[in-house]
Amino acid sequence: MRTDLIFLGNSPKSHRVSISGLSKSLPNMAEGHLRGDQKMKKITDDPEHFETEVKFLITDAGCLREKLISLGAVSGGNIFETNIRFDDKNKILFKNKSLLRLRKDAITTLTFKSRPSAKDNRFKIMRELEVEVSDFFIAGQILESLGFIKEQIYEKWRETLTISSTCFCIDKMPYGDFLEIEGQKEEIIKYSSLLGFDWEKRILLNYLELFDLLKKSLDLPFSDVTFENFKNIRIDFSRYLNKVKAGRI
Repeated sequence: MRTDLIFLGNSPKSHRVSISGLSKSLPNMAEGHLRGDQKMKKITDDPEHFETEVKFLITDAGCLREKLISLGAVSGGNIFETNIRFDDKNKILFKNKSLLRLRKDAITTLTFKSRPSAKDNRFKIMRELEVEVSDFFIAGQILESLGFIKEQIYEKWRETLTISSTCFCIDKMPYGDFLEIEGQKEEIIKYSSLLGFDWEKRILLNYLELFDLLKKSLDLPFSDVTFENFKNIRIDFSRYLNKVKAGRI
């Protein structure tokens, strides 16, 4: 495995973070803080590293895809994802509504998400730091060696389409199909309307929070959100939409 990690994100510049630096910064992330040098502070405060999005429950992914293509969207392909959520032994990340995730799709990425101080209840907004790593399994072992614990596995099929700087993710989860729209706030509102979605039915929860609702409602005996676990379970997520939609804001 390389001894350096490449910072990803919307910024055209890449930032390299050493493994030794990562080992110091991750425990601080677990407490909801980044106590790195001034350069790291500038990275975390950079608005380009904030993720702004909404979700919608969808019933016909094929029809939606055709609409997006007609609007000029370009597809980056449909890719299977395996994600592992990590936390420390005290579940500080979960308590702080932060996320430390290792993902394998076409590449392997390590991501840390935390809630920014400024809020806009119309959207789901998270501060996002992400690096590409060369080995999924070794990266997991590094995190465990640093004291983090594998808390949850979740899977999805994702097709990402783009129109300029706006991303549209058609996500097939084990419990339903969804569209995520990520980009500038005005563009999200515009495309939500163009695609025929009811703005009041947008969802601001993440996929693990949606699963947690199902787990409690259906008394599911498992915590991993995998297609194998759901293979004999039929879910009509529209029955739960009133519990998760953001409503009029």
